[in-house]
Amino acid sequence: MLAELAAANAAFQVIKTAIKNGGEILSAGQSLLEYFDNKNKLQEKVEKTSTKKRSDLEEFIALEQLKQQEQELREMMIYHGRPGLWDDWNNFQVKARQQRDEEKRQQLKAELAKKAKTNKFIETALLTFWITMLILTVFGCVIGAVYLTMEYQ
Repeated sequence: MLAELAAANAAFQVIKTAIKNGGEILSAGQSLLEYFDNKNKLQEKVEKTSTKKRSDLEEFIALEQLKQQEQELREMMIYHGRPGLWDDWNNFQVKARQQRDEEKRQQLKAELAKKAKTNKFIETALLTFWITMLILTVFGCVIGAVYLTMEYQ
């Protein structure tokens, strides 16, 4: 959690520095992507962490710090960017999140298909083994019966 927060803070500082030096907010595009990517990773980690392992205060402070930084970024985009930049950025974030979610779904689907294929192979191998054992047992019984009947005649 701390690594994502540190990375988000570093990206935020790059964005602020770029704007203070007279550059446009879009000139710090890579840092913007890093900032929001790390913000999303941090939020996902907070959601996934069990309640026994996490500190509510740490989470609150980290998320509150990101919320304040995002408010500053919003103001920077509104005042230093083109008209409608913040709205376009929000739309881009929604689409990017949907794409990431779809990629995760596809990955899970592929993993499930692979597991199903492996399970089917194991099931087929075990079935083949047991049928072979049954045939060998029956064959052995027949041979044993023939041998015994020949021996007693």
